[in-house]
Amino acid sequence: MVSGIDFEALRSGNRRALAKGITLVESKRDVDRERAQLLLEAALPHSGSSIRIGITGIPGVGKSTFIEAFGLHLIKQGKRVAVLAVDPSSPLAGGSILGDKTRMEELSRCEDAFIRPSPSEGALGGVAQKTRETMLLCEAAGYDVILVETVGVGQSEYEVAAMVDFFMVLMLPNAGDELQGIKKGIMELADALVINKADGESVNLAMQTRRHYTAALTLMRHALHWAPQVMSCSALQDENIDAVWDMVLDYEQQARANNDFTAKRQRQARDWMRHLINEFLQLRLQQNSTARELMPELERAVLDQSITPYTAARKIIDCL
Repeated sequence: MVSGIDFEALRSGNRRALAKGITLVESKRDVDRERAQLLLEAALPHSGSSIRIGITGIPGVGKSTFIEAFGLHLIKQGKRVAVLAVDPSSPLAGGSILGDKTRMEELSRCEDAFIRPSPSEGALGGVAQKTRETMLLCEAAGYDVILVETVGVGQSEYEVAAMVDFFMVLMLPNAGDELQGIKKGIMELADALVINKADGESVNLAMQTRRHYTAALTLMRHALHWAPQVMSCSALQDENIDAVWDMVLDYEQQARANNDFTAKRQRQARDWMRHLINEFLQLRLQQNSTARELMPELERAVLDQSITPYTAARKIIDCL
């Protein structure tokens, strides 16, 4: 047992033990945070063997349908698949529907699949704050592919790309206005644009859209070893899903051949450490009574222009 979790059961792929471990990691109680770190430290030597894929797209693009078709294909290939689906939290009540399992009914019944919906809780980038730690537990439990489904498309999707090996953006077969609406930042982050719903009357439109996106991506700088791909598929008809997986494998092979796969994960871990340092400093400031008392006075001074924001910030930091 590690922190009250049957770690051997978790390591053997027991979904109940994994779910309990994730619940511990997601807990906001101080005592649970300490226990969660012990569990994560035990899991760390057994992590890192999966490929992590981030999947995003505007509402209505068919993310859940695509992930189910994609996951079922991977299971047929002998893979074990974990889906971390992040649900948007209400800005008023703070709750989430967490209905991803109902949208992936067939996949959720598979023994080799684990679906974990989590509330975003307002985390930047539409990704639950504990998603990184959850991925470590899923890897320790023997899952080969981890899919992170995000809330939606926005410039904050940088958070997603900063925790996965491969970042995929799902698009609809609508060229023109939608192409204009894509944020340049998303285009620069994407390892692939996948046009979903390329079926029925939309097949020709999808082909036209693919040409537009391909031309747009030629203007973007990206990883030295990889040119971003544009593909089309139909998750509903289960068409071209295998080609999407082949593309991911091709990316992984090239990244490993160029020694960039491990280096990218190392950079991500370092950047996340720096992010956490900033969060801890903010927390320490909030807990510092002197800083709390000084803050209103300095804010008034900044508003009155009797002190510069830089000097005010230095005075707050000096409280530490």
